[in-house]
Amino acid sequence: MISLYRPGSGFLHRAPAGLKLAVLAAFALGLSFVPAAPAAVGPVLGTVVAASALFPLAALGFGALGGAWWRLRWLILVLGVALAVFASLPAAIVNTGRIVALLLMAELLTRTTTMAAMMSVLARLLRPLRFLGVDADAVALVLSLTVTMVPVVGGFIRAVREAQDARGVRLGPRMAVPLLVRTLRHADAVGEALAARGLG
Repeated sequence: MISLYRPGSGFLHRAPAGLKLAVLAAFALGLSFVPAAPAAVGPVLGTVVAASALFPLAALGFGALGGAWWRLRWLILVLGVALAVFASLPAAIVNTGRIVALLLMAELLTRTTTMAAMMSVLARLLRPLRFLGVDADAVALVLSLTVTMVPVVGGFIRAVREAQDARGVRLGPRMAVPLLVRTLRHADAVGEALAARGLG
């Protein structure tokens, strides 16, 4: 699978894909204007809590929420600590919180929206650019694959770490080699699947 989509009947599953993409875009734009100031710590933390609360409210369950947070653990640790050391604690909380909230919202989108629905919306948005020679369907496919590839690579990282732990070794920076191999193999498999369907 190259998507986190899980069938369901929650309100986010029933919401139109275009509306969800628009809300995510507006959410990202709004977060970009939040200053990294002490006064913004409370609102940003509230946003993170609200994004987290949407998982059970959308009938995705606490397991999906826990998995989302678990995948973000290294980002939170590395980015949070670095910003706290080199900037300030409020800046670390605000900037890390913005990214966490946005990634949680993006995961909500991918879990409740099929790739076909996302491609359809993106193709409609890009259709006015056809007079410039832009293939709206091809661009929509690339964008959809890019969005869904993020959690896939995250899964590869977890698999490589688990393999290291099972062998009692730590590759450190060399972990990039098996990760790259897995990613390229997955890309080949996706390319072959698309070619078999006449999309390659």
